[in-house]
Amino acid sequence: MNEENRELNVNFTPLGKNFKPVIGGLMILLLASVITFMIFAIQNEYRQGRYIGQDVERKNSISVSGEGKIQAKPDIGLINLGVISEAPNVATAQKDNTEKMNKITQAMKDLGVEEKDLKTTNYNIYPKHQYTTSGRSNIIGYEVNQTLEVKIRENLMSKIGDILSKAAELGANQIGSLSFTFDDPEALKTQARKKAIENAKEKAKVLTDDLGVKIVRIINFIETASQPPTLYDYALKEGLGMGGGGTTPDIQTGENEIAAYITIEYEIQ
Repeated sequence: MNEENRELNVNFTPLGKNFKPVIGGLMILLLASVITFMIFAIQNEYRQGRYIGQDVERKNSISVSGEGKIQAKPDIGLINLGVISEAPNVATAQKDNTEKMNKITQAMKDLGVEEKDLKTTNYNIYPKHQYTTSGRSNIIGYEVNQTLEVKIRENLMSKIGDILSKAAELGANQIGSLSFTFDDPEALKTQARKKAIENAKEKAKVLTDDLGVKIVRIINFIETASQPPTLYDYALKEGLGMGGGGTTPDIQTGENEIAAYITIEYEIQ
């Protein structure tokens, strides 16, 4: 029994005071590792956060602008034909106005204008007032005003003068400005846009050659609103034989200009 007790006492000898500094060093090393890991993690999150909601950073780039213009002959004419009638009472004014406008409308159809191209755009009845010396206002009659919009298509362009003269002959005493435009302006804008893009490409080639750089790819494209077709206005209230019997005007449609403007941004290297 005594020998067994001596062996047990040898196996469980305490480690002693020299073991404490070792534990302390391990704890410091572990803490330093944790801090270093957290610093790298925070830096990584910051880098990722910089690009949330942002495009990839662009490198060197250049922007060039181009314009494209084309000339085209209008294929649509628009004209407003108006009749103003005055009478002591509404019924008489309406009767006169309706009779004249109906004759004008029928004449337009006889000249080849389709019914779908005739549209009433205005019909108003106004009382006519006379003011006394005392400042009072008395109704002395009525005015009826009606306007018919006429669309003149390409096959009738040669008859524009006849249309205007006939309308005046039948009582049209308010003829609005005549304008020329296009039935399909988008097709013409597409042609102008293509010319603008080619113009921009040519400028980009010259610029990059001069700078000694190469184009990598297109990174942005902007198109400003194409200019609407130019409208040619003619003063037609005089010289059309208002009241009948005037000389037929010689109307020339000419050409309209359609323009497109674009900006292309290229990445270069």
